[in-house]
Amino acid sequence: MGAEELGVVMPSDLRERLRELTGRAVSVNVTPEGLENPELEDVEVLVTGWGCPPLTKAVLDRAPRLKAVVHAAGSIKWLVTEEVWARGIVVSSAAEANAGPVADFTLAVIALAAKDALPMAAAYADGRWPAFTERRGADGRTVGVIGASRIGRRVIAGLRASAAGYRVLLYDPYVGTEDTERLGATGVERVERVEHLADLCRAADIVTVHAPETPETHRLLDGEHLALIPDGGTVINTARGSIVDTEALERECASGRLSAWLDVTDPEPLERGRLLFQLPNVMVTPHIAGAQGSEGRRLGRWAVEEVGRWRRGERLVGEVRREELGRLA
Repeated sequence: MGAEELGVVMPSDLRERLRELTGRAVSVNVTPEGLENPELEDVEVLVTGWGCPPLTKAVLDRAPRLKAVVHAAGSIKWLVTEEVWARGIVVSSAAEANAGPVADFTLAVIALAAKDALPMAAAYADGRWPAFTERRGADGRTVGVIGASRIGRRVIAGLRASAAGYRVLLYDPYVGTEDTERLGATGVERVERVEHLADLCRAADIVTVHAPETPETHRLLDGEHLALIPDGGTVINTARGSIVDTEALERECASGRLSAWLDVTDPEPLERGRLLFQLPNVMVTPHIAGAQGSEGRRLGRWAVEEVGRWRRGERLVGEVRREELGRLA
């Protein structure tokens, strides 16, 4: 991983713990050349993170003893090549550890959106004190969740635990009725699965995106679907920018019809001077929902524990299989 990431995700005490668990030397590689130059001949386990280059055939040819890759971050799509699977190397990802901060961030934003925080703040900044009858609360609001991913499921559980009594709609073509009924810790009868995304958009006050980035989900929430969201609705995206049609959303928000909270955009980074940055009913943040700052240590601690499990021959809790990639972020 990169030098900056190393200090946050795998500080010296966690690297020492890794050495104790494995009884092996821990080699640190943060060279600008990535994995092209370091000696990999004796490496059995590779702990990776942001800044690691793809594990190409050229890299793997110099790592004949490599048996496992433990990724101290979320998505592995850019890291793991077909050559990794072909060689039978076990792959594990800290996506579950990264899901907690994203779900917490999303739930906080949903609470703000339910109170129309952005329009209310804009009115206040313009010198107008919103009348009591203009103010909206969270109780009874309908939240549409796109994607029952590990983050989407955490968000649903959090909504179910809220005192607001949210109505929750779920759109996920890979989730059946029985799976929907099991979602959330309490109040599962209030999670309603819809067959069509259009139905979710028509009914939801707040639409939150938690689907993976795949060819099928590219601009899934397009202009046609955005137009179905009722006036005053809010779009939240903490998943991947390409799932939402940026231009169409920008037009809807510029008209004042919709609001948006975007932690990811397409393109990313978003171009300086873009209208989305200037609209009072839009908040754009620089991909901060996942593990950041002090939260990064969660990923390193998870990776150390996962390596320990691998060393003891136990099941890896974050193992990723080739056939699952199409449904992962």
